[in-house]
Amino acid sequence: MTRHKQGKKPNKSQRRISVTQRWITNNLGVVILIVLVIELAFVYAIQTFYYSSARQSLTSELTSVVNILSRYAQDSDTNLSSEMRNTLESFSAKEKMELMAVNAKGRVVLTSSGFSPTNLAMPDYDNVMNGGDGYWVGTADNGEKIMALSANISGFSNEYSAVRVVVSLTTVDDAVQNITLAATGICIAIVLMLILTGIYFMNSLIHPIKQMSSIAGKFAKGDFSFRIRYDSNDEVGDLVTAINHMADELSNAEAMKNEFISSVSHELRTPLTAIKGWAETIYMEKDPDTIRKGMGVIINETERLSGMVEELLDFSRMQNGHFTLQQSTMDILAELGDAVLIYQDKAAREGISISYDEPEMLPFVYGDKNRIRQVFINIIDNAIKYSDAGGKVAIRAFEKDGRIHVEVKDNGCGIKESDLPKIKTKFFKANHTRRGSGIGLAVADEIITAHGGTLEIQSREARGTTVTITLPPETRTEREM
Repeated sequence: MTRHKQGKKPNKSQRRISVTQRWITNNLGVVILIVLVIELAFVYAIQTFYYSSARQSLTSELTSVVNILSRYAQDSDTNLSSEMRNTLESFSAKEKMELMAVNAKGRVVLTSSGFSPTNLAMPDYDNVMNGGDGYWVGTADNGEKIMALSANISGFSNEYSAVRVVVSLTTVDDAVQNITLAATGICIAIVLMLILTGIYFMNSLIHPIKQMSSIAGKFAKGDFSFRIRYDSNDEVGDLVTAINHMADELSNAEAMKNEFISSVSHELRTPLTAIKGWAETIYMEKDPDTIRKGMGVIINETERLSGMVEELLDFSRMQNGHFTLQQSTMDILAELGDAVLIYQDKAAREGISISYDEPEMLPFVYGDKNRIRQVFINIIDNAIKYSDAGGKVAIRAFEKDGRIHVEVKDNGCGIKESDLPKIKTKFFKANHTRRGSGIGLAVADEIITAHGGTLEIQSREARGTTVTITLPPETRTEREM
C-alpha cells in the first residue's frame, strides 16, 4: 500500500485573527500605554508647577513678615507683641492665606483671621524648630488639604518662636483636576482618532488583500478573467499591478498553450493521415510506380513526424532542466553547408531559390554540432515555410567584431511589428496559416543562448524576415579541453 504525503491541515479550532485585530491588540496597546505615560508625566508636571508656585507665594509672604518683625525687634522702643498683632491684622494676603503667630510653648496664639485654633497639628513648625525647611503639605483637622510654611523667629523674640502661613490647596487641586480632565479628554480623542484612522488604513490594505486571496483562488482553478481593482499609487498598488500583469501573462500563456495543442494536434494528424492513406493504398496496390511514390510520401511524412517529436522532446527537456550539450570543436561551415544542402531540393520543388554565400574559412566553434545544425535547419525551414513560390532565401556566414555571424534572409510574408517581441516565446505563432508547432524558435534561441550566442530577428510585414545568429569563436582554453 502506498502512502501519500499530505500537507498539514489547518486546525479548525484555532480562531482566525484578522490583521486589524492584531494591529489593535499589539500596536494600539503600545500607543495607549505611551499616551497614558505621557499624560501621567504631564499631570505630575502640572501639579508640581502649581504646588511650587503656591510654595513660592507662601515663602514670599512669610519672608516679608519675618523681615518686618525683625526690624521691629531691633527697635528697643517698639513693643514686639503689639506689632505682631498689628502685622497679623493688617496682613494683605489674608483673603488667600492665613498668617499665624506661635508662642514659645508651640501654641498658635494669634492668627490673621482672628481665630486661634487649639491642638492644631503643625508638622511644619516641628520641622523648622528642628532645623528643617518648615514645609508641609497635608490634611487639616477638618479634612481640607493645606500647605503650610513656618519660619523660626526665636532668634529675635523671646515671646514668639515662629510665624506660620497656611493656604488651602482646594483651588490648586481643582485647577490641576480640570487640567487633568482636559488632558485625559485630549488623550482619549487622540486614541479614538488613531483607532479610526488605523482601522480605515488597515481596511484600505485588507480590502485589496481579500481581493487578491479570492482572485488567486480563481487563478488556481484556471480562470484568469478576473482583475484586482486598486487605485492608490503605493506598494500595495505595485503588488496589485504585478498580480494583474501576471494574470495577463498567464492568460496569454494559457491561450498560446491551447493554440499550441491544437496546432500540434493538426500537425501530427496531417502526416499520420497521409501515412495511413498511402499505407492502405500500398496494401491494395500492385503497381510498382504507385508503391514507390507512396513509400516516398510515407518516408517524408515519417521524417516530418520524427522532427516534430524531437522538437517536442527538446522543449520538454528545456522545461525540465535536462537539456544537455555534447560540446567539442566544430566547423560551423560544415554544419551550415549540410543544412543548406538538405533544403535545396525542397526549396526548388516549392519554387523558392536558395543562395548561399560561403566564405573560405571561419574560426572553429566550441559547441554541440548536432544542436547547431538543428538551429540552422529550423531557421532555413522557417524561411522557406513563410515564403511563397518565386521567393528567395539568401544565406551567408561571416566574421565581424570577433564573432561569427550566420544570416538567413527571405522576402516572404514577414512578421507584424507587434508580434516581434513575442516571436521567440514558447507556443507563440505569428502566422496561423503556416504549418509549425510554435516552439521551434524558442528551442533554437535556447540552444544559441546555451552556446553563449544570440539569435536576433528583424522583420517587416510583407517585406520579409532576417534572422541573424552570432556565436563566439573557440577560445584557447576550450581548444585545450
